[in-house]
Amino acid sequence: MDGYYAQRLSAERLRKCYDIAPPRVRQYLAAEIDYVAERIRPADVVLELGCGYGRVLEKLTDKAALVIGIDTSRPSLELAQELLGNVSNCRLVRMDAGALGFRDRVFDVVACIQNGISAFKVDERVLIAESIRVTKPAGRILFSTYAEKFWEQRLEWFRLQADHGLLGEIDWQATGHGTIVCQDGFKATTISPAEFRSLTSGFDARVRIEEVDESSVFCEIVV
Repeated sequence: MDGYYAQRLSAERLRKCYDIAPPRVRQYLAAEIDYVAERIRPADVVLELGCGYGRVLEKLTDKAALVIGIDTSRPSLELAQELLGNVSNCRLVRMDAGALGFRDRVFDVVACIQNGISAFKVDERVLIAESIRVTKPAGRILFSTYAEKFWEQRLEWFRLQADHGLLGEIDWQATGHGTIVCQDGFKATTISPAEFRSLTSGFDARVRIEEVDESSVFCEIVV
């Protein structure tokens, strides 16, 4: 995963990004979690890639038998342990999503939401292949990115993060067409539906792409 999230934007700083989110962004964040939660059955074992400080995990533990969250940021995982330490069906592991240390076919659902497929800064095809490898037959993988319609709301949220010193100042000349660039080197990109189709081509899986809440694009892979 990107060192920016592992080192500079982790734990309490990452948590603050969500604390300052405007109402429309909060709606987007909730809609993503709801979309994933609706696809989890009570007996499922679920893996979240890039769990951060555990923002999504607690909601998923209400739906699944076991939820495992991985991240490369030790401070974020320590905060997640502090917040979720009493949740009996949740496990936290420090691990790279592009090189998963799990056996083949162990998870019913693998979730990587809130544009993680772009934010991790790993080879997207490798990330998809690893997710497929650890998913059981008939299991599903859920990747999300930002919808094009959500650009103005997303940009405002990132501007707020920059104003609070959580990100570098936005480079307005370099920012546009789905990409946000900050003067400290931070760069946030997205993946279009066409790019999702290209990235998932050639895998032995069924792929469905759906826009949710006019804020997210979900790519669902059923293996």
